[in-house]
Amino acid sequence: MTVKRRRPMLSNFKPAQAHPRAGDVVIIGAGLAGLFTALKLAPLPVTVIAAAPLGEGASSMWAQGGIAAAVGDGDSTHKHASDTIAAGAGIVDEAIAHMVADEAPDCIRELLTYGVPFDRDLEGHYVLSQEAAHSEKRVVRVSGDRAGAAIMQALITAVRASPSIRVLEGYEADDLITDEHGVEGVRLVRPAALGNGTYEFVPASAVVFATGGVGALYALTTNPTYAKGEAIAMAARAGAVIADAEFVQFHPTAIAANIDPAPLASEALRGDGATLVNANGERFMLSLDPNGDLAARDIVARGVFAEIMAGRGAFLDCRTALGERFAEAYPTVYAHCRRAGIDPARELIPVAPAEHYHMGGIATDDRGRTSLAGLWAVGEVASTGLHGANRLASNSLLEAAVFGARVARDIKSVLPKDRVGHFVEPRRVRGTSPADPERRAVAVERLRNIMTNYVGVVRDAKGLRKAASELDAMAHEAEADSVLSNMILAARLITAAALNRKESRGGHFRSDYPYPNAKLASRTFMTIDDLNNKAPRTLLTPPTILAAGCGT
Repeated sequence: MTVKRRRPMLSNFKPAQAHPRAGDVVIIGAGLAGLFTALKLAPLPVTVIAAAPLGEGASSMWAQGGIAAAVGDGDSTHKHASDTIAAGAGIVDEAIAHMVADEAPDCIRELLTYGVPFDRDLEGHYVLSQEAAHSEKRVVRVSGDRAGAAIMQALITAVRASPSIRVLEGYEADDLITDEHGVEGVRLVRPAALGNGTYEFVPASAVVFATGGVGALYALTTNPTYAKGEAIAMAARAGAVIADAEFVQFHPTAIAANIDPAPLASEALRGDGATLVNANGERFMLSLDPNGDLAARDIVARGVFAEIMAGRGAFLDCRTALGERFAEAYPTVYAHCRRAGIDPARELIPVAPAEHYHMGGIATDDRGRTSLAGLWAVGEVASTGLHGANRLASNSLLEAAVFGARVARDIKSVLPKDRVGHFVEPRRVRGTSPADPERRAVAVERLRNIMTNYVGVVRDAKGLRKAASELDAMAHEAEADSVLSNMILAARLITAAALNRKESRGGHFRSDYPYPNAKLASRTFMTIDDLNNKAPRTLLTPPTILAAGCGT
């Protein structure tokens, strides 16, 4: 059967053309997206900027579920794409969904060549799990819940051994440096040396943002502390288009034990028979959705949130389904529980929704190109159209790998072939005056509470307007602190998009507009000019608004 597929929503958009420059390919971020892109760029010289030592501070390292791919008997890439489209609540770019699903099996095979030890049975078949909103068992795992760590360890080993990759650890991107042709390079700062106001400038032939999500903008999150949304802000300030910023996914089963970031109780637990109950022992999800505990994440998150707000609490019951085999089947979750003083084989696990994944980000085409010349984006920081309003479980690591390879191919196609075998040394520059860390900490706590209280699981116009007003005031007070300013700008973009979307769809739920509006079944695109003009031009066709942000 021939399946007629739509062209990508961004296919009419002509992304900014790269202007060859002297310099390395600079990748900001050292999770799966960044490292995989770096490896695929060989033999071009690549500088990877890592805020922490490799393997620390990356969301990929913490991913428990695995990678979704149609590699099981009876499954197909068409089914995988169909599930992705259904989960995305009407605004997934269908061509992108089919493209990623089609490339997923090859992605798994390629990761095997790097030594990723995916679980297999005695006959060599993948051991697959089924997660929420998947119609088949198609999540490829490692040791039950160690996929992210195992993949990262394999890629780190390969990166360390690659002569074409230089890793600068302990640096953070502070700003994009641009000229009339687009991105010229990146300004870096060592957080440990903030006191002297000294920065490093790295000229770049291409810049790839692979910085992860926005979890640290929320008081309860499963993301590392480095996931502050700064890259979205830096790109927006430079003129890039931001897409789907309002769509924030809250994982329904973060372990509620006053640990920051919140440890995750993987969705795979519910796929393996664990159930959600309240303090009365009632399985509350059965009355909310036909799929019960395996409903889409946004539905489960609101169900858990409602029980908590009603004072009944929410808990994950693994005692019958897993019992004594819990520690062996899910060693990572087991360790998290024990750290919190919980024995999950015998006790209920208290859970709460926590910011987990941002479907929005820097708008890209199917090659990872942004609307700003010289800038690509890959992984959670990018908005490719794959996830729509609600990411399908275990599609995030897949997207990072598929688009990492695509970004690398595209950069190789536009850079001269003679840029091999050398690295450009950073040069020291002066930056803004260092920020007061105590003052920043107070402001960040305030910011996280604003986002959780007013731009969280359930939103309404009154709360969103209050958030926008408070964030605007904070922005004026924080101009001298680049880190805080970037965090606030990212939060303002999310809030403005959420206020502008007067409906509920996927991860975006408005109690004052509790139902989806068919007329609004479209992705959203905005620029910093839209934000500052207080009239975001969201819900427009991509070419109209993306063209406005293009570099030439």
